[in-house]
Amino acid sequence: MAEKIIMMTEQRGDTPVIPTTLEAPTGLLSDRLARPLHDLRISVTDRCNFRCVYCMPKAVFDNNYQYLPHTSLLSFEEITRIARLFVAHGVEKLRLTGGEPLLRKNVERLIGMLAELKTVSGKPLDLTLTTNASLLARKAQSLKDAGLQRVTVSLDALDNDTFRRMNDVDFSVDDVLKGIDVAHQVGLGPIKINMVVKGGMNDQEIVPMARHFRGSPYILRFIEYMDVGASNGWKMDEVVPSAEVVRRISAAMPLEPIAANYTGETASRWRYTDGGGEIGVISSVSQAFCADCSRARLSTEGKLYTCLFATSGHDLRALLREGRSDAEISTALAHLWRARGDRYSELRTSQTEELKRERSANKVEMSYIGG
Repeated sequence: MAEKIIMMTEQRGDTPVIPTTLEAPTGLLSDRLARPLHDLRISVTDRCNFRCVYCMPKAVFDNNYQYLPHTSLLSFEEITRIARLFVAHGVEKLRLTGGEPLLRKNVERLIGMLAELKTVSGKPLDLTLTTNASLLARKAQSLKDAGLQRVTVSLDALDNDTFRRMNDVDFSVDDVLKGIDVAHQVGLGPIKINMVVKGGMNDQEIVPMARHFRGSPYILRFIEYMDVGASNGWKMDEVVPSAEVVRRISAAMPLEPIAANYTGETASRWRYTDGGGEIGVISSVSQAFCADCSRARLSTEGKLYTCLFATSGHDLRALLREGRSDAEISTALAHLWRARGDRYSELRTSQTEELKRERSANKVEMSYIGG
């Protein structure tokens, strides 16, 4: 296993430099590889009530783990202000993540504030949230009423024993399925269901999951087990490539590929040839999609990350609390995105094992930045 370097206390990182010449946003911002800025993923808490083995294993995130104090977290007003600046640069999709975002007190109020924002063209934003569904049945209606459009639910198995081994907190599949159904009933859709596939632990659930959700209103997506952070003991031989996932499902229920919904979509889409719906596969290990990545990430306490596998962030909270103007922060964001050249997943396939281990030991944790 790579050396574990886990964030136990707040680490601020670099405060962005404010350029001398300020600029007005045009809604058309691209990085060094000509990738536009389209999505902003916002982590609203570093806490979670699950201890999934690929994200927050109990060996690290135990009762002594030090979470960020509330004073370190961005306020809802600060999050909304930053989101508004990103939207002016072309962002059309906001996703709330965590940790488990439904653990953030009064998160519905934040959703209501974000729902008032409009894209550069004046359209409503695509406002979504990723959840483990432990609180979804209870909160679905209030989330919908606040302005949330849809949810993505994490579910790594249908078999209860396997699911409990994955989440490590004795939470049942039935409770997740209830949350999904309630969310569907109140109109939080189309709902996507994400299964992280870890070889030797839950890959036997691939076909049962596909069979269960085939013909349903839900879109099931299979995610390759990724080397995010340093706490999950990631090994390449535990990755089940997406091609193998598709092969297993298609052998039982034939599939055919279909076009992406938009450029930069993370999942490759497949549909059942008999019209039973579609699945998606997210292949960030075996088939890197860095070339189309249009996502920025905002951490719980206001650090901007331009890659899921980044080793450092840019301290936007410092700019907010120094009293910098919107024009100053907006210009700093534009310069940061234009300088972006991240393509870790592509480099992973060509770097030596030594270089990969060195990078892995310093990457930000999934629970801190969200998926």
